[in-house]
Amino acid sequence: MTKTQASNSDPKTVEGFGDEWTRFDQAAMSDEDTKRLFEGYFSIFPWTILPKGAVGFDLGCGSGRWAKLVAPRVGTLHCIDPSIAIEVARKNIGLQANCEFHRAGVDDIPLKDQSMDFGYSLGVLHHIPDTCAALAACVAKLKAGAPFLLYLYYAFDNRPVWFRMLWQASDWVRKLVSRMPYSLRYAMSQVIAGFVYFPLARAAKFAENQGCNVTNFPLSAYRECGFYVMRTDALDRFGTRLEQRFTKMEIKTMMESAGLENIRFSEGIPFWCAVGYAKGLACAD
Repeated sequence: MTKTQASNSDPKTVEGFGDEWTRFDQAAMSDEDTKRLFEGYFSIFPWTILPKGAVGFDLGCGSGRWAKLVAPRVGTLHCIDPSIAIEVARKNIGLQANCEFHRAGVDDIPLKDQSMDFGYSLGVLHHIPDTCAALAACVAKLKAGAPFLLYLYYAFDNRPVWFRMLWQASDWVRKLVSRMPYSLRYAMSQVIAGFVYFPLARAAKFAENQGCNVTNFPLSAYRECGFYVMRTDALDRFGTRLEQRFTKMEIKTMMESAGLENIRFSEGIPFWCAVGYAKGLACAD
């Protein structure tokens, strides 16, 4: 690994995700949850414009939970992840002959520049030190006009002040938990899932059934989810050392700087999910 590559990755974060996807390989996630979450991310993805036999990539594929659903719709899908999770993905979707697996990071993506018909990276680039540079590295692999789907953690720019303050308190907990040994980190995340995520999510569901608006109800996004999803996401959220958040406008600016245009955001959960199209020269400004 070169110094440049090392400068735009956090080894502890990479190791943490390898541990997460080994523990939660998504085999126990219900089909209902899988379908609903997939549609939440890909609702704005332009499937109809992809060429026949489209070749694309999943940057930061983790367990391969989304790649498993994308692969049947395309010609070839390159699954890329820098952690041992790539072996989990290989196990989960290896029977699909149109998938290729690469253990690599964003600085050494094993694809030719301007060669891909599409790409996506969901919930990954905000865990990389220089998110803008990482995004530009992804866009560089796209053909002109190719779509790129991106999901980055939002900075609660569409939430009230008290909601953002509540998150800040939770972030102190994350900073503490994420520096614990793996076994303790995992145990703490599962306690949080059981005693915070689950009751708040079910309370939001109950309130919604009573006719209440739960848009700003903490963890209301999980009100339809099974406990397995909450357990996975609690480890993802509180077990990760490096986390960055961005406003909608910051994400739009980064996407444009990376070489994307005609950017469109999803107005539903999760925030923020956006799609853009590679310019004639897919490179950073």
